[in-house]
Amino acid sequence: MKRHELDQALRNRSISHAVMLYGESHFLIERYTKLLMQFNNANVLSLYHDEYQSNLAKTHLSQGSLFGGENILLIKSEKKIPKADLDTFISLCQKNPDNYFIYAYYGTDFRTSHKAFTKKAGGESVRFFNPYDKEAKDIIMREAQSLGISMDFYSAGYLYESQNSDLSLTCNELHKLRLLEHPITPKDIDELVFGLAEVKIDQFIKELIEKRDFKPSLHHLLESGEDEIRLLTAFSTYLTQLYLFNCQAKIHGFVNSVEVLGYKLPQFIEKERSSLSIRLPYSIYKKGLSLLLKCELEMKSSSNHDKNSLLLSTLLRFQSIL
Repeated sequence: MKRHELDQALRNRSISHAVMLYGESHFLIERYTKLLMQFNNANVLSLYHDEYQSNLAKTHLSQGSLFGGENILLIKSEKKIPKADLDTFISLCQKNPDNYFIYAYYGTDFRTSHKAFTKKAGGESVRFFNPYDKEAKDIIMREAQSLGISMDFYSAGYLYESQNSDLSLTCNELHKLRLLEHPITPKDIDELVFGLAEVKIDQFIKELIEKRDFKPSLHHLLESGEDEIRLLTAFSTYLTQLYLFNCQAKIHGFVNSVEVLGYKLPQFIEKERSSLSIRLPYSIYKKGLSLLLKCELEMKSSSNHDKNSLLLSTLLRFQSIL
């Protein structure tokens, strides 16, 4: 099934009872998973990544709904589900018209799994490619409109480029911009959105946390046009995200960036941040964020401060408490 055919099926409410979503665009996989999950009074079992249990999934689809609605099995994973299990789930959906199975596969080895979702078996599979540039900007425009944001096509492109052409990050940043009660301009994006086009910012923050000499990177970023408040905000955001990863790892034993951030990070970045997050104790997060917020308040409360010196001294103090 092509993506436009899935759009048509969604409009006509003629969705197959077993659907596999896969491909290169994690953003579109996540987006269409949410669209497919729009059921009222449904009995939903969601199994994310390492939570998969074959017997639990089979039991869910084998029993009647306690509430008289649909039984929905949602599996989101980077790991392949055995084809025998997929065949069983699809078969259970065919036996009971109240059963639905949605398999959101984020891995790269999809050469065989999607073959289980044939029309003959009662399923459908949809591969999502990364959108072309114009298509991505159209998606951003539609997302902005759904949030009540007034934005022209140029500003949508400007926001997209500021997030290194990552649709998930771009649409996530729209939630910040919806707070403004006027049409969004590139100036608003510069002031409210932290740009990710410079990978060096990420490296700069890692140097800070790993107690390396960050001053050359800081100097380069400031020379490149970044300002002190934006760098401080970027570090605060990064540290907050690490704390959330830390909490999730302690509670569930794993990290899932979709649940923490609302979008999927590339796997190598997710693993890197997960590893970094558990190295910092709670006391560091508490002291560090307090220090950064105090510095931000000082910067914004007076124009007489030497922001460069204030930022440098704050970052050195942060390293001293590590």
